[in-house]
Amino acid sequence: MINLKKLLVVGFLAGTVIALPFINRTVFGTNAKEVNVSVISQRIISPSILASGFLAHEEEVMLSSEVIGKVSELFVEEGDRVETGDLVLRVDDKNFLAGLEQSEAAVRINTIDIERQEVRIDNLERQYERSKSLYEQNLIGAEEYEALLNQLELARIDFLSSQERLAQSEAQLDQVLDQLSKTQIISPIDGVITSLDIKVGETAIASSTNIPGSSLMTIANPASIYTEVLVDEADIANVEVGQRAEIVAIAYPDQPMQGVVRFIANTAKVAQGRTGLSFVVKIDITDPGDVVLRPGMSCRAEIFTRQDQRVAAVPIEAVIFEEDRAELRSEYFIFINDDGVARKTKVDVGLSDDEYQELVSAVDGDIEIVIGPNQELRHLLDGDRLDATLIEEE
Repeated sequence: MINLKKLLVVGFLAGTVIALPFINRTVFGTNAKEVNVSVISQRIISPSILASGFLAHEEEVMLSSEVIGKVSELFVEEGDRVETGDLVLRVDDKNFLAGLEQSEAAVRINTIDIERQEVRIDNLERQYERSKSLYEQNLIGAEEYEALLNQLELARIDFLSSQERLAQSEAQLDQVLDQLSKTQIISPIDGVITSLDIKVGETAIASSTNIPGSSLMTIANPASIYTEVLVDEADIANVEVGQRAEIVAIAYPDQPMQGVVRFIANTAKVAQGRTGLSFVVKIDITDPGDVVLRPGMSCRAEIFTRQDQRVAAVPIEAVIFEEDRAELRSEYFIFINDDGVARKTKVDVGLSDDEYQELVSAVDGDIEIVIGPNQELRHLLDGDRLDATLIEEE
């Protein structure tokens, strides 16, 4: 009996200790927490994603030589502006000029040979007609007549052979002229010389590989500069051509540029320094502002994935996210100021940006919502007393 009384006393004391904080909070109250509150307001929310990349030229060509030779003349310097068709560089053409003279001589020789063959055929045809008449009158023998006929047929065959030799020499002449034309490097676009990789006296190498001499110069159209960024595969589904973007070059952090998404790659790739897959997205710069655009500049782009929408929203720090992985449950809550008492309320959320979160749940616009400070909001409990200061949102 005594043991039973002891157990009851111990149980009562333990229950009192456990319940005392709740009783104290609801009956006597606790020290009120100083918080900031605000009412729900209509805000324009622009959902967006961030991506990093660099500035590049859309129209950019790297000139290389198709023939091997020393650079004899250089007509431009780095930074010069050129137009389509301008001569920018010449490779030494002495050997090609010698080959041109040789090919032209071969064409002339074969042309003269054809003329000689034509004269010979005309002469043999006249002789053949006379021999034929004499043969029909039995004034010459068959052997003499057939010999003259054979000479005429052989002359005609030689004439065909001479025509083929002329065609061959003309083709060789065309090849030499083509090689000679390649000693003159012409600008294929309007633009600016962005890099000059060779000097007069150095040897230009006919090669597509990146070896010394294979690259002569790079020409780019400064008006074609754009932004190329890498978008994570988790965000690419929200990106569409035509969406508005805001670009910030690292060198001009306080001068955002305006742009429009122009191209989205169909195939993902693993970018250097990244572990996941990314998609290349090209953004045209519609308004650079006062930024001096230079290709290769690092930049970041904020792509606005939806049109601006005016919705009921609260500061994003006022929304508390709770997740229970065991029950596969995730919920959003806000704290409402209920006559000086914090009431934890479940809400449904929608769009968000860097500052505000849309509330999809129907919440009275006059209700005060706890928005901070963060050190108080993180430890706020349902039923806590509040010393609220109303903050007027701009």
